[in-house]
Amino acid sequence: MSKKHVVVVPYDENWKQAFEDIKRELEVALGNLALRIEHVGSTSVEGLSAKPIIDIDVVIRDSSMLGTVIEALEKIDYRHEGDQGIPGREVFKYDGKEHLMKHHLYVCAEDAAELKRHLAFRDYLRSHPDDVEEYSRVKEEGAKLYTYDIDKYIEHKSPFIESIYERIKEENHG
Repeated sequence: MSKKHVVVVPYDENWKQAFEDIKRELEVALGNLALRIEHVGSTSVEGLSAKPIIDIDVVIRDSSMLGTVIEALEKIDYRHEGDQGIPGREVFKYDGKEHLMKHHLYVCAEDAAELKRHLAFRDYLRSHPDDVEEYSRVKEEGAKLYTYDIDKYIEHKSPFIESIYERIKEENHG
């Protein structure tokens, strides 16, 4: 059991600016290495309750650029942690960025399946307010039930997440 404190809070309008602040720092460091810098995850969906951590996907042309991107990010104190078991999504950790909101930084090639999943999920929720309301409820309930067990919290919300992916498939192929 993972003893990580799970905190889910109501949507905060300040998350947009927090993302912009992080994005600006990344843009300076990466220049034209990044095709786009995407705000993904729950904090990117207006009205959605979330853990107050900004999820960011830096989109690069392809994996051949990864070495150069790693070097550029190391210069601003990010360290590469590999894909952590999810192909196509490279994880970066940091220390000493107190001037920025807590965030998770990922680098993905433009054609990465994981990037497409992140964007599809975000975009679906942005256009389905009823699902945002229900997902908020599920997450808040999970955080109350499993306050110190991140694995159980993730397990609790997984059926809802999978149902969204099913709806995305239906909308795209239905």
